[in-house]
Amino acid sequence: MRLTLNRPPAEAAPAPLPECPRLAPDVRVHEPIEDGAPWLVQSGVQRYLRVSAGMARLLSLADGTRDTADMARELGDPWTAELVGEGLLRAQRTQLLEDPEQKPRGDRRLTFVPPLTVQLTLVRPERMLDRFRPLTARVANRGWAVFAAALAVSGVLCLVGQADATWAVLSEPISAPMLIALLVVTYCGTMLHELAHGLVLSHYGGRPSRMGFMLFYLTPAFFCDVTDGWRLPKNRQRVRVALAGIATQTLIAGLAGVGSVVVAAAGGSHALRDFLLLLTVTNYVSGLFNAIPFVKLDGYLALMSHLDTSHLRDRSMTDARRLVAKVLFGGRYERALPGVDWAPLFGLACILFPLYVVSMAFTLWGSVLENTGLVGAVVVSVAVAYLTLRVYAGARRLGAEARTAGAPRWRRVTVSVLVTAGVAAVLWGVTVPYTVTGGFVAERGRTVFVATGTTDRSALEPGAGVRLLSGGVVLQKQLGTATVTSPDFADLSAPLSALVPVRGLDSVRVPVSGITLDGARPAPGTTGQAVVDAGERRLGDWLYLKYLAPFWR
Repeated sequence: MRLTLNRPPAEAAPAPLPECPRLAPDVRVHEPIEDGAPWLVQSGVQRYLRVSAGMARLLSLADGTRDTADMARELGDPWTAELVGEGLLRAQRTQLLEDPEQKPRGDRRLTFVPPLTVQLTLVRPERMLDRFRPLTARVANRGWAVFAAALAVSGVLCLVGQADATWAVLSEPISAPMLIALLVVTYCGTMLHELAHGLVLSHYGGRPSRMGFMLFYLTPAFFCDVTDGWRLPKNRQRVRVALAGIATQTLIAGLAGVGSVVVAAAGGSHALRDFLLLLTVTNYVSGLFNAIPFVKLDGYLALMSHLDTSHLRDRSMTDARRLVAKVLFGGRYERALPGVDWAPLFGLACILFPLYVVSMAFTLWGSVLENTGLVGAVVVSVAVAYLTLRVYAGARRLGAEARTAGAPRWRRVTVSVLVTAGVAAVLWGVTVPYTVTGGFVAERGRTVFVATGTTDRSALEPGAGVRLLSGGVVLQKQLGTATVTSPDFADLSAPLSALVPVRGLDSVRVPVSGITLDGARPAPGTTGQAVVDAGERRLGDWLYLKYLAPFWR
């Protein structure tokens, strides 16, 4: 879902007004949907500006046939030609008027949304969703809401009642057919999630503008652009639009959870029950993550709509940067959100939370990406490089805030040097545990550690401890321990299930390098993840070995 109320771009030197101004081709003036709703000016597909009724009337007259005097006469008292000119200059600065020298903004299908989202528009869903408005009106009542809430709670209780089975399915490799089915059903659920946003917006009289496919922090997903929700007159309507997707996912999770209990009680297929348990967990986790307000997802959009404050996150992060700049460099700063006392803390959480999300993603999937060889190393390294660039850009903005606030130069230089020296000291002086991740295969009466070409083989010394893990799709359970007997690798082949958490692919073998381990003897045919404890490394060396060295191995 995407819901924004854009701020005007930075002001530039105004160009002379044409004698008879005209609105840009992609600009529309929207009357209030009902009493109490705001007047809005739409520029393009995604940009909306709230304006006063007088300004809306003025823009409606800018059709290229009237000059400022004509407009002032039609608007009446207290408008004058001078006031009309000032209003039109403001419209020109916000790129609402036609500029013959500027190429018209196209309706692009592929758009980039900072910090790391790429959207591809596939359909314009307005007419399609209008057909569902009678059905939406029937279910938009308190009775259906209570039923949906009860079903969502029932799904949680079903997981609690099957805690052992849930833990087992999360800590074991998943079969290839189940993985494909889970991906298909999950993405169908994501489509329903986005359709729910559009249906609720359409129910209240809004117009969903776009639906399509996106890469959200390199994760494939769908989206529905409901920016038109800013035309809705009541905050609670916009909140419901924002939360409709989360409600849909919790409903799917509840249905899957209840279904897993029914299958288990009827003595049905264990594979079907496990599939339903995975579907329940993934939908609850996805819904919970969507509800977190520190990233531009449904929870943030609901909070922003509830407070009726546009760009809450961006302005809160500005306040957070200014608070940090004031503590470090001094100076005098204005608040971007002076009426929101908690904005700096909220902004600080918004700045740090994406780093936490990426670190958690690396914790869950970093070893799998490492095992996929150079492709995984490229993905991880590009993500780290992008995060480093974002940190650098944030530091530059912090310095710009300090300069604008009049912080003394000597203090800015001194603090910057001290911070740089502190970071260097941490990278050089702090040591962290270093592990080398690969797979293992138990076959022919031996246990073999297998690795791809990007694995740091030099860190595997004789006697190093190795933990043999189940290689679950989310969790891992320890199957045993072993030790490295020799650092000399031999070329061989191993089943794909030794490198990725998918079972049933033993016939698919990939070229790897391997060494024999001493100690644990899992059952023949067992595969999973092997983690070698390779001592400690300085933090700087650890970062290099993890994210840069794989390119050169």
